[in-house]
Amino acid sequence: MRTTRNLFMGTSAVLTAGTIAATTVWPSAAYLWLLVGPFILLGVYDMWQKKHTLLRLYPILGHIRFVFESIRPEIQQYFVENDTDGKPACREFRSLIYQRAKGVIDTRPFGTIFDTNRVGYEWIKHSLKPQSVPEEQKRELVGEKNCAKPYAASHLNISAMSFGALSKHAIIALNRAAKMGDFYHNTGEGGLTDYHLQEGGDLVWQIGTGYFSCRTRDGDFDREMFAEKSKIDQVKMIEIKLSQGAKPAHGGVLPADKVTAEIAKIRIVHEGQDVISPPTHSAFTTPVGLLQFVTQLRELSGGKPVGFKLCIGEPSEFIAICKAMIATGLTPDFITVDGAEGGTGAAPVEFTNSVGTPLREALHLVNTTLVGFGLRDDIKIIASGKSFSAAHLLGILALGADMVNSARGMMFALGCVQSRSCHNNTCPTGVATQDPDRYKHLDIDDKSQRVARYHASVIHNLMHLSAATGLRRPNDISPSQIMRRVSETEARSYQDIFPPLEKGCLLNEETVPDHLRQAWQAANAYEW
Repeated sequence: MRTTRNLFMGTSAVLTAGTIAATTVWPSAAYLWLLVGPFILLGVYDMWQKKHTLLRLYPILGHIRFVFESIRPEIQQYFVENDTDGKPACREFRSLIYQRAKGVIDTRPFGTIFDTNRVGYEWIKHSLKPQSVPEEQKRELVGEKNCAKPYAASHLNISAMSFGALSKHAIIALNRAAKMGDFYHNTGEGGLTDYHLQEGGDLVWQIGTGYFSCRTRDGDFDREMFAEKSKIDQVKMIEIKLSQGAKPAHGGVLPADKVTAEIAKIRIVHEGQDVISPPTHSAFTTPVGLLQFVTQLRELSGGKPVGFKLCIGEPSEFIAICKAMIATGLTPDFITVDGAEGGTGAAPVEFTNSVGTPLREALHLVNTTLVGFGLRDDIKIIASGKSFSAAHLLGILALGADMVNSARGMMFALGCVQSRSCHNNTCPTGVATQDPDRYKHLDIDDKSQRVARYHASVIHNLMHLSAATGLRRPNDISPSQIMRRVSETEARSYQDIFPPLEKGCLLNEETVPDHLRQAWQAANAYEW
């Protein structure tokens, strides 16, 4: 059977003979060897290399496959997918963010492009008696009960993204936007840096399992270092990261090629080595220990709001935290619920695709559990996970969130094109890279204005949406006002899909609902 190998060998023989013959007649034809030589050498190498069977069977031609494979994401995004198919974020929402960030027209002609009969389609119930749109948003006050320095937060803020994962130009642009738009910027677990501080925007300092920027050389939590930095005026709240949606219970990794001397100094780690964030904290190991750590950080920071972030896994473990609150009387000021669809952090495929609870189910569990224990009134809930538009925000607020954090939405506003190369330091827009030849082209002045415009537009539309439902403020939205199609012939409200709990029903085993009884019995305030 003839194969491409035979074809290559025959072609090489003909090219060699032809070039030799041409050279004898016309000496200048020797330049043909500049083409023929590399062709033959590459083909011979392909036939003898051991790594790719495809190249051994198809020398030269096999490389075409690798070329097409390398540009497949671009071909898929620009020529194949339609406006509603793209993942993780479809073109419709990416375009919406780009338009709002640029301040250009963002209306849509000729009706929705979404299939309203598709299972999963959602809509908002409007009112025949809409309210007038308020001139400005009413902010959410965090830490009113326990804090000397409570903080009034916007309904939309920048979710956790570390310097190291993002470039310094991206961090500076985000914080400048936060300053311009009066919303907060979560530092991510990578540490508190000068790039977060230089523009003056409000910050939520996230403390992860690596305790970056407040750790000893051995990787333990450093009380004195934390106390000093947490009292910086720009740091408005502190968030303890238990887990994140992209890779819950896995910890984190900053690849060695992103660990520059600067990042090593900020994080107090070694340059040029992978930086590992352990999956668990060393400062505490139990639900009660977590709450004691929350209280300690609040005291060390001078009375600033302190909370924790988690992706929900086993429900009994969150119930255990609530039991610990009842047992100790210690409570966080806020809880950030990260949905499993969260995704700015690179993660193993199995974790990003198959581990963790999606946002809406997780948010419902957290909200109703806090209500069931009688704790909800004193704890704010922040939600994060794939929120791009005001309609997304309103649906999330309907399930109990007080405010929303967005990471990818802010990245798109910065110029991200969803190339999904965040993990290999080759981001084509300079957002998620430590390569100065790439990030230096991200214009801080322009991009900060775009992020601020995007935020302002979402808040503006959120106010209009809530007014259209007959409400004076977005947080008054009820689960009964959001509908979801559950089949081609039936739609149900969030109220039916995500049923509420009676206040205080989880305080005694006799009143625990059947669907939570097993988890309630397994929950232990003193052990996970």
